Amino acid sequence: MFLQRFISGAALALSMLPAAAMANDLAPGWSLDGGASNIRFQSVKNETVVESSSFASFEGSIAEDGAVDLRVILESVDTKIDLRNVRMRFLFFETFKYPEAQVTAQVTPEMLEGLETSRRKTVTMPFSLDLHGIKKTLLADVAVTLLSDNRVSVASTAPVSIAVADFGLTENIAKLEEAAGGISIIPSATVTFDFLFDRNGTGTAVAGAAQPTTGSAALETTGNFDAEACLGRFEILSNTGNIYFRPGSAQLDAESVPLLTEVVDIVSRCPDLRIELAGHTDSKGSEAANQRLSERRAGSVLRYLTERGIAANRLTAKGYGEAQPVASNDTAQGMSRNRRIEFLVVQ
Repeated sequence: MFLQRFISGAALALSMLPAAAMANDLAPGWSLDGGASNIRFQSVKNETVVESSSFASFEGSIAEDGAVDLRVILESVDTKIDLRNVRMRFLFFETFKYPEAQVTAQVTPEMLEGLETSRRKTVTMPFSLDLHGIKKTLLADVAVTLLSDNRVSVASTAPVSIAVADFGLTENIAKLEEAAGGISIIPSATVTFDFLFDRNGTGTAVAGAAQPTTGSAALETTGNFDAEACLGRFEILSNTGNIYFRPGSAQLDAESVPLLTEVVDIVSRCPDLRIELAGHTDSKGSEAANQRLSERRAGSVLRYLTERGIAANRLTAKGYGEAQPVASNDTAQGMSRNRRIEFLVVQ
């Protein structure tokens, strides 16, 4: 009996060795050095033009048990052009509803095996990406390089392809294409990354301190916008399609609040401009009824803004009914696009 217990206990101990070794390698946890790390994504427009963008703010950690957590602040998207960043925030990522993307993964003992000796190892790592309210499992080929006992590099060895359709972003690509003057955008992107992690308590890791590249316009400025920035932002807000009403009603739906909160901020930071809130409908119903509905909906948005501090003399509400469609009323998608509120600068 004693021998059986001894053998059983020894087998259990041996089975725990890889996990114990990993805990020793990862203790007491690691933090991302944001200032020395980067995430980039590449997109293709008009079939041949490749554009590279990045994010200016993200944070990450590797727990003692190997759990990886990375959070990317989507509002920090950096295309190096202010209004293009704003289009990415409002029209593509919809950061007013989905402010961050999250990546989770698990470091296993097999991934670390032999690293202390070889100092560099290439592994395939499954990871979960939570983007735009949808979570998918993907694979990344990464090179893990042990720079010192307390600093490690984790970098992609091949781009990770992400299809926009997998994350419910197909319509958002269409919004970008229209807002950018009718260009075509391939509905997928490739992502590369180069992360440096420091063992907790030993390095200089600063979470969320990624540095924008030279000429970056990623981080939103404080204070008032200039005239060009205001005009561009109002045009982009008009194309979001994220102001919702109850069917056949002028009552704002609660789902409109995230975008309207951003509208309040932008209008308040363009204090010299007067804004027309233009209501539009689809063609369902009579022309007269649609005219009245568009006027009432524009008025509802006006009341929302004034109740939150925007001076009433800076705003006018006007309804255009079904007279100015931006898409065909023959499809549900087209009708949805025609039901909109636009923000027009009054000269």
